[in-house]
Amino acid sequence: MSALPLSDIKVLDLTRVLAGPLSTQMLADLGADVIKIERPGTGDDARAFGPPYLADTVGKQTNNNAFYLCANRNKRSVTVNIATTEGQQIIRKLAKGCDVFVENYKVGDLKRYDLDYDSICAINPGVIYCSVTGFGQTGPYSARVGYDAIFQAMGGLMSVTGHMDGEPGAGPMKVGPSIVDYMTGMNTSIGILAALYHRKCNGGQGQHIDVCLLDTVIASLSHHAQIYLMNRTCPPRRGTWGNGGLPSGVFRCADGELMLVVGNDAQFARACTVLGQPELAINPKFAKNNDRIIHVKEIMAMFARLFLKNTLGYWLEELQKAGIPCGPVNDFAHVFADEHVRSRGIKVEVKHPFEPSLSLIRNAITFSGTPITQYRSPPQLGEHTDEVLTEIGYGADDIERLKNVDII
Repeated sequence: MSALPLSDIKVLDLTRVLAGPLSTQMLADLGADVIKIERPGTGDDARAFGPPYLADTVGKQTNNNAFYLCANRNKRSVTVNIATTEGQQIIRKLAKGCDVFVENYKVGDLKRYDLDYDSICAINPGVIYCSVTGFGQTGPYSARVGYDAIFQAMGGLMSVTGHMDGEPGAGPMKVGPSIVDYMTGMNTSIGILAALYHRKCNGGQGQHIDVCLLDTVIASLSHHAQIYLMNRTCPPRRGTWGNGGLPSGVFRCADGELMLVVGNDAQFARACTVLGQPELAINPKFAKNNDRIIHVKEIMAMFARLFLKNTLGYWLEELQKAGIPCGPVNDFAHVFADEHVRSRGIKVEVKHPFEPSLSLIRNAITFSGTPITQYRSPPQLGEHTDEVLTEIGYGADDIERLKNVDII
């Protein structure tokens, strides 16, 4: 079996919270040696983002919460105070031997410490230096700070998410998880991997990558944004209703809720048969998808009444037999109990100092030749400081002195 794809890559990770750490976690899963730099004493801001926290062996809450645990597996944690001269020297020494340098500080912040791209490139010309920010390295908002929800709002995502106008609770709505952070993390990983490939194939040239949350969320709006660009009309919120193939949406059954997506006219005809109303498929108002779009409220109301006549299990079985895309609306308990999810092994167990069998979600990519088979738990704050500093030439006395003066 081959080594993991990035087993010869070293990453210096100066990111915090979610988008940056999610990206470097991806690189770590793929085999990179990711050295996570944290503040002495407090660490990554995510460690203080609220409960639930793991408890230690005597029941005391620790700084290992869900925010931190979801984005930092397979890394090594080193504590360094980069506001000090000696701390900056440690970072530069680490950076000299790394392939990738990832940071998510405010634009210009690291220049004060000579840890910006130009400074690091001067000592390591081949470095892939990636800056992850809210608004990017350029533009009138570049100095602003922000978190995921700000970009869901500013980038247009909230404008097309939520109940339809005229319904109870209508208005813009935030997506539940920090989805812009997650997508930005993926874009960051893609950019880094592309730059590594370019460096390998084009003479060792490094470069600076600029990834930001605002760009990411706008790009993610795909056909919604394209509708506006085509006709300058802002798409409305549709709740769970689709805006392509119809009928599409959540329908309440006798004992639960079902998500249905009718993607074409043939599926519509089969759905009508399953629901006991085959004549709807030849009704001129509904026969073609473009007609159903015009009469969407009417056909959605008809389907809503029909689904109430039987159970969720019955409809799922009949629709699936007819080849119509559908699924239950699951909470997390149902998700992780689902036989297919379980067969895919999406939940993995790792050893952790405070939890002998800590559940994490595995990397979503599977490889035939270089499978990811081992996961290490997210590190304790500063767990690998001595180990990493020893690797770059610091002796035991040096390390003890740095600890005594709060530099590490």
